[in-house]
This record gives sequence, C-alpha cells and structure tokens, in this order.
Amino acid sequence: MSSHVMRMSSLFVRTLRDDPADADVDSAKLMIRAGYVRKAAPGIWTWLPLGWRVLQRIEAVIREEMDAIGAQEVHFPALLPREPYEATHRWEEYGDNLFRLKDRHDADYLLAPTHEEMFTLLVKDMYSSYKDLPVTLYQIQTKYRDEFRPRAGLVRGREFVMKDAYSFSIDEEGMRQAYADERAAYERIFKRLNLDYVPVFAMSGPMGGSASEEFLAPMAIGEDTFVQAPSGKAWNVEALTTPAPQDIDFSNTPAAERKDTPDAGTIDGMIEQANARFARSDGRSWQGSDILKNVVIAVKHAEDDEHDKPWRELVVVGIPGDRQLDMKRLEAQFAPSEIEEATADDLKAHPELVVGYIGPMVLGPQARREGSGIAQPLRYFVDAHIARGSAWFTGADEQDVDYINLVYGRDFEADGTVEAVVVRDGDMSPDGSGALTIQRGVEIGQVFQLGLKYSKALDLKVLDEHGKTVPVWMGCYGIGVSRVLACIVESHHDDKGIAWPAIIAPAQVHVVATGRDAKAFEVAEDLVSTLDAQGIEVVYDDRPKVSPGVKFKDAELIGVPLVVIAGRDTVNNGTIEIRNRDGSDVEVVPAEQAAARIAERTQALMEQ
Repeated sequence: MSSHVMRMSSLFVRTLRDDPADADVDSAKLMIRAGYVRKAAPGIWTWLPLGWRVLQRIEAVIREEMDAIGAQEVHFPALLPREPYEATHRWEEYGDNLFRLKDRHDADYLLAPTHEEMFTLLVKDMYSSYKDLPVTLYQIQTKYRDEFRPRAGLVRGREFVMKDAYSFSIDEEGMRQAYADERAAYERIFKRLNLDYVPVFAMSGPMGGSASEEFLAPMAIGEDTFVQAPSGKAWNVEALTTPAPQDIDFSNTPAAERKDTPDAGTIDGMIEQANARFARSDGRSWQGSDILKNVVIAVKHAEDDEHDKPWRELVVVGIPGDRQLDMKRLEAQFAPSEIEEATADDLKAHPELVVGYIGPMVLGPQARREGSGIAQPLRYFVDAHIARGSAWFTGADEQDVDYINLVYGRDFEADGTVEAVVVRDGDMSPDGSGALTIQRGVEIGQVFQLGLKYSKALDLKVLDEHGKTVPVWMGCYGIGVSRVLACIVESHHDDKGIAWPAIIAPAQVHVVATGRDAKAFEVAEDLVSTLDAQGIEVVYDDRPKVSPGVKFKDAELIGVPLVVIAGRDTVNNGTIEIRNRDGSDVEVVPAEQAAARIAERTQALMEQ
C-alpha cells in the first residue's frame, strides 16, 4: 500500500518568509513562498510536489463532472502543423499571440493555443453517420499563448493548463442540449471547488457561433469587467445591450441654429462658450451630456464579394459628450472586422470632416440626399443612449461653427445604433430590473455554441437519417485549470498564508511534532501511521531541530485545512491538539482518541 504521508524532513519544498520581488498578486506570492511553484521565465511556471498535487485534485473534480455527462477524454499533441489552422484562418487571426516554429525540414508548426481544429478533424476521421452522434470529447492539456505582458502569476501566463471540450451533434437542438449539459457541469465544478463564480453573457468573438457565456470569479485582480443587474443576471461589457431610451417630444424644441463658436474644438471649450453666450430656455447650465461628440473610426474589413483584398472603411459614431468611447465594445459591433481611430491621412481624404467641428449633417442618410454635394458620404451611427427627439449642441462641419438644438429624428438620422461608450455604474440593466453595478473578475471558464463554423471550414459532414450529407453542429467549452487554482488562492488566504478548500488541499491533515522530548515525536509517528492506514493524507512536520514557531508558520503558509499538534501537552498530559488551519474550532483530545476524531473532522471538512 502506498503511503499518504509527506514528511517535511524529506519533502521537496522550501518555504520563504518574504514575498518575492517580482510577484504582483497574492496568489503568486503565496504559492512561491509556500513551495507550490517556482518561476521558470515570464509567464512560465514549474510545479513542485505540493502544487502538482493540488493541480491534479482540481483536474480530478473536472474529470468526474465531465465523465458524469458522458464526455470522453482524449489527449492531443501540443505541437501541431500549420495547415488546419490556415483552413480556419486562425494562423493569421491569432497574430503575435501564436507561438510559431519551423522543423528541420522548414515546415511550419505551432504550439497550440486551443484545439478546435484537431477535435474537428479527429471526429471527421472517425465518424461519418448521424448514428455516431452525439459525442462530446475533452482533454486536459497544456496550452501556449505568447502573451505580450504575462502578469498576475498563474492568471495570465504563456504556458497554462486548460480543459477544453467539444460537442458534436446532428442538429442545432442537439448542440443546445450539449451546451446546457456542459454549462450545468461547470456550475457543479466551481461549487465543489468552493470558488465563487458569476455566469456572464458574453460575445462569441473570434470563436464564432451563436451564443456564449463566461464564468467569471469576482475579484479585484480581474482583467474582465462585467456588470450585474439587481436580478442577478450579469453581462460582459462587450455583450451588454442598452435598453432603448424613450423617444423625446421635440414639438417645442426651437429650430436648429448655427452659432459662431471660435476656438471651441473641445468639449470643455464648447461648454464654456455655450454657458457664456447661449442661455438655455430651461434655465440650467450647458453640460457635457448636451453635446454630441462625433468620433471618426476606421473599420478594417477582410476581403469580401465586392473587394478582392482587405479594405478600410471610415465611419463616424456620435456619442454623448459626457461619455467616453469604449473601443472594445464598439469593435464587438463590427466583428469580425477590427477598428481603430482614424488617422490624419484618413481625415485628409474627407474634407467634409472639419476636425473639432464634425457634425452629422454631412454624414449618413441626410448627406445622401440629392444635392448634398458629397460623393460618398460616410456611414453614421449613434450610441444606444441617444434618444430619438433629443436636441444636441454639435459640430456644423465648418471651422468655428456649431449647431444648437439639432434634433435626432427631426434634423438628422443615423444608419444604425451601436454600443459605443464605457458602461457606468447606474446605467439601466437590459432586463429592466434596475441599475447596473460594475465589477471585476477573472475568466475561469467559457462555453460557446459554435454552430457550423469549424465543421464547414474543415468539411466535417455526416450522412443524416435520409442519406443526405449535412454539416455537424458543434459546441466548445473551456476551463482554465491552472488559472482556477490561482483564483482559489486569491479568494482563500489570509495574512498568514493559503487556506485550501479540503477537496483540493495537498493533504487533509498537517501534523506538527514540536519540542525536544522524543515522546512527542513518537506519539506523532504512531498517529501519522494510523491516519495513513486509514487513507488520510498527511503532511508531517517531523523536522527535529526546527523551532515550534517556524513549524506553525509553515503550517499556516502551506494551508492544509486541519492542523494537529503533538508537543508539550502530549508529553505532560498525553493529549493532542486539533484545530482548523485558521485557528478556529480548537479541541484537545487524548492521544489514543486523536485518530478517530481527526477522521471525523476530516470527513466533515470534505463534505462542506
């Protein structure tokens, strides 16, 4: 029978008293100090015995839940040929994030960031009939992305462990069922790992597909911003839809007027001039929310039916002057195209755009009217917060001239509405349940309904029940395993060290033998042997010449949930002290009863 005991005297571990200088988040600091990992290079980590055990335990929970929904485990190579990724255009789309290399025969390879192509091709190779479906395959494997700036320890690395799963179904209904099964499994996984999570509606982005949700662990170090409604529903900011504002009655709004506004090419300049020279009829001061700011954006399109190569289109977006443009949210509106702010050369090609005084009258529908004099007016969009009937102070397309009382729906129109501005606390939620609150989180998982994107790109088809060849419907599901581990440390620690949930701790019990009297060590040895025979995993601090203070600090740092002490009271009174890692629920029991009591408490901790 194999031993469940890790002796500190021989365990491959070195604890540190001080935080490493180059660790930027608590999880990285604590995992290095407690001897779970070592940094090999930026974004690349070496797993030590304690850390590897925790990682394997997380993987075990994931495997149990994947197997429970009928998913089958496979394992792909990390080193892959270029050709499948060219077929899906991801050899180019991944850009600098892809690790590319050549073999000795000058053939192109990559280190896989994800494995959609390989899963798809594997099923194509093996299956040809609707009778073979549905099937869900998964793997737990190392992935590679050449992050420009690895940060936050294991949260954003260049090499990381990921669980990715793919479902293959004969129709859309089957894909949706597989999606629901996988999503429910994710909820069970995160609950078992004692990790807080929020399912967040998300954009599918470059993955494609019709629906997507992210699972975010709410925490301050998170790079993802999400918003939550009073109803509990949450959205990634890129996927957030602003409720349409109510139309405004403009019947009493005066006709639009052009006003001389010299040197008012900024929002502050416009407000200053307006308050000094143009008194409002309602008596209040002009403010940023009264100004329509028009921003010129370059949309970078791929080649299409009308263009034989990638092409660039300028569009103009109108946003309230008190709001900031959110390029990521706006780019999601034009996906899969990318966007960037227009350059000086872009603007030179359009003399109707007067910098600082750009207005909607030379754009969009109103400029396409006969007699506008503009050959090809740019498309014009307004942010979703702009209500029809609202009156604006905005550019008049002439140097040092602006409009006041220019009404959307009366004086100008738009080609469409877009989500363009930074979401703020207090914005109304899409479900109408109340004001949104902004939070930060770390993405720990994501589920996609991929649809037919990859099966069409890689020609994955089967014969249906009528003998007709049809493409296969796919779903894609990922969990960042090593990232999950880091997030658990971020949310389960105190100023003394890590506090692991029992289900994934490297051991259930940390036995500490202290003092100079050999009897304490003898009693501890007997206790450890008994626990080992019962299958209870133990870290045993058997170091003979290490002070009790150091041993206790190491136990708190390493973070095993139950700490057991054999020391002076063991020698004098024949008792053992049992306490939780955080110092709570302390009890002193006779040494001969200690093993049974530890087993009871261990079981209770595992069931929490």
